[in-house]
Amino acid sequence: MDGSLLVLGIAGPELAPEEAALFRKLQPAGYILFTRNIVSAVQTRKLTDDLRDLSSDTPIIAIDQEGGRVTRTKEIAPVAPSAPALAAHKDMVKIAEAGAFTGDLLRLLGFNLDFAPVLDLDHFPESQNALRGRCWGRDAQRVIDYAGQWNRWLRKRSVASCAKHFPACGRAQSDPHHDLPSSPATLEELLREDVIPYTALMPELDAIMLAHVEFPNIDADFPASLSPRIIRRFLRDQLGFDRHLVLTDDLDMGAIANRYGRGQDVKLAIEAGNDIALICHRTDTAEIADIALICHRTDTAEIAARAVAELPRWMTDEARDRVERFRRKLCGPLVWSEDKWAKTCDSLAALAAVVPEIETSQAASPVAGY
Repeated sequence: MDGSLLVLGIAGPELAPEEAALFRKLQPAGYILFTRNIVSAVQTRKLTDDLRDLSSDTPIIAIDQEGGRVTRTKEIAPVAPSAPALAAHKDMVKIAEAGAFTGDLLRLLGFNLDFAPVLDLDHFPESQNALRGRCWGRDAQRVIDYAGQWNRWLRKRSVASCAKHFPACGRAQSDPHHDLPSSPATLEELLREDVIPYTALMPELDAIMLAHVEFPNIDADFPASLSPRIIRRFLRDQLGFDRHLVLTDDLDMGAIANRYGRGQDVKLAIEAGNDIALICHRTDTAEIADIALICHRTDTAEIAARAVAELPRWMTDEARDRVERFRRKLCGPLVWSEDKWAKTCDSLAALAAVVPEIETSQAASPVAGY
C-alpha cells in the first residue's frame, strides 16, 4: 500500500486509536479538517499536533477557509468577510487584512495549507453550482486583483495557498457535490477568460485544485479532475504549471462517487496528472456511529492506497517528487498563545464589522456545512 499521494479526512475532533494506527501505516501526504473536527482552539491545535506526530515527514494539514460561508472555524472564531463582500467593498487594504488574519488564525491552529482562493469566474450568479457567496467576480482582471491580494497576504503569513477550481467551475450550472456538471465551453473560450487568473497569478500560487466538471468539447471521456487532456496536456504542458502541486477536489463528492468506485477514482486521478487524491469522507449521516465511520474510512483509505501502489513507478515517482518539494516549503505552526489567539479573533471581528456581508440567494450547497 502507498498512502503518499493521498490527503485524508478525519472522523471527529480527536484521533481514535484505530484511525491513528491506520495513518501510521499509510503515511498519507496529509490531512484535511472540517467543522466536525473543530470544537475549540486548544482542541484543534492538539489534533493538528497529533497528526504531525504520526508522520515521518512534515504532513500537509489543510482546511477550506475562504471566508464567508465556507469557514470551518466559524464555531470557535469570528468569520472573515467573503470574497463577494470584499470585492464589493473594493478596499485593497481590507482584502490584505482578510488574507493576513486568516493566515494568522490558521497557523495558530496548526494548519499549513488553505484550499483557497477561489479563482472561478462567476458566469452564472443565479445557479446553484456550489459557488454562491464564494467568487470574487465575473471579470478576470478583478479576480486577479482581489484574489491575488488576498492570496499574497495569506502566504506572507506562511500559509500555503491552493487556487480552485481549475479550469472553470464557474461554468457549471449544477452542484458537483450532488452530480457531475457539464459545460460546452471550448479550450479557446477558457483561454479567453477563465484561465487568465491562474496564469497571471502563477508565480504566487502554491497548488491547484481541479474541478469536478466535464467539458465534452475538450475531453469527451473524463471530467476535468480525471482528465489527462486537461491536466497533463493543458495545465502542465501548455500553461506551464509543471512544478505546482496539483490535486483533485474531494473524490467523495457525488460528481465522482456516483460514477467511479474507490480505487478506480484514485488511479484515474493520478494517471491524469494529479499529484494528490483528496478523500474527505463525508459524515453527513448523523445516525451512523463513530466506529462505523472509522471502519468505512479504514476500508476506503486502504483501497485507495492499494490503488496508488498498482500505478506505474515512473508515474508515482513524478507525483511524489512534487509532493515532497511542496512539503519542504511548508512552515510549522506558530507557538500557541492565548493572547495571540484573542488578538487575531479581535482583528477578524473588527474587519467583519466594517465589511458588510452580501445576502446570497440559493446558497444551499452542502459545501458550507462540512
